[in-house]
Amino acid sequence: MIHHVMNNAGADAVSVTRLKVTRGRTEVFRGLDLRVPRGQITGLLGPSGCGKTTLMRSIVGVQKVAGGEVTVLGEPAGSRVLRTRVAYDTQAASVYGDLTIQQNLRYFARLVGAPRSDVDRVIDQVGLTGQRTQTVDSLSGGQENRVSLAVAMLGAPELVVLDEPTVGLDPLLRAELWEVFRGLADAGVTLIVSSHVMDEALRCDRLVLMREGRIIADTTPEGLFADTGTQDPDAAFLTLVQRDARRHAQGPESHPLTRREAREHGGHPAHPDEESGS
Repeated sequence: MIHHVMNNAGADAVSVTRLKVTRGRTEVFRGLDLRVPRGQITGLLGPSGCGKTTLMRSIVGVQKVAGGEVTVLGEPAGSRVLRTRVAYDTQAASVYGDLTIQQNLRYFARLVGAPRSDVDRVIDQVGLTGQRTQTVDSLSGGQENRVSLAVAMLGAPELVVLDEPTVGLDPLLRAELWEVFRGLADAGVTLIVSSHVMDEALRCDRLVLMREGRIIADTTPEGLFADTGTQDPDAAFLTLVQRDARRHAQGPESHPLTRREAREHGGHPAHPDEESGS
C-alpha cells in the first residue's frame, strides 16, 4: 500500500539559496542555488566527488554550512518538526547487524511512529521477504543497503532523500526499486535520488547534473537530449561537462586543464600560453 501525501503543490519541497559549504580550506559550494518541486523524482547526477552527498546532507540538515539558506517543506533544514516528514538513506548502511531484518524494521517503525503493518510492506518492496528472519550481519552488502532503504520508506515521509540507493544491485532489482520510487512520487512524495549511473536519469522527472560543486544543468530527460543532440545519457552528460569546461576556461578564473581533467573531458590539456593568446 502507498500512502498518499497531502501537501501544497504550489510550493517547492526544497529551496536552496546561496549555499556555501567549506571543507577545511576547500570551498565545496560557493553560493549554490536549487529548487526541488514537490511530488516529483529529482535526480542528482554526476561523478563521485562532485558534491551530491554534501548537497543531500545539507538538505536533511546534518551538514555544517558556512552560509546561505536551506528550506525544506517550509521549515529550516534539520528542524525537529521535519524528523518524521523527511527520510534519509545514506550510502552507508544504518541498521543493527545483530538484529534480523524484521527486528530492525520493527524497531525503527516504533521510532518514527509508523504502523506495524509498514514493516511487511517495506520488506516486500525492497525484495527481502525471504530473508526477513536473517540477521543483517548474514546478508550481502547489497542486501544490507536494501534494509536501510526499507527503513527510509517506513511511515509516510513527504520527502525521501536517497544517496545512491541502487549501487551494487543487479539490473532486475534496480528496475523494481525504481518502480517503487515512481509509485511513491505518484502518491505525492518528493524524492531526491543521487546516482552516478547515467541511464537512471531517464527514470527521473527532473535532472540536476553536478560537476565540481556546481550545477551545470537543471533540466528534464527530454530537455537534456534536446540540448545536447544525443539520445545517449552518458554522451549527453559528457557533452555538458565539456561545455562547462570550455565556459570556465574562458572565465576570469580560468586555468589550464590538468591531465586528469583532460581525460575526463575527452580533450587535451591546454598550455597557459595558448589560453592567454587566444
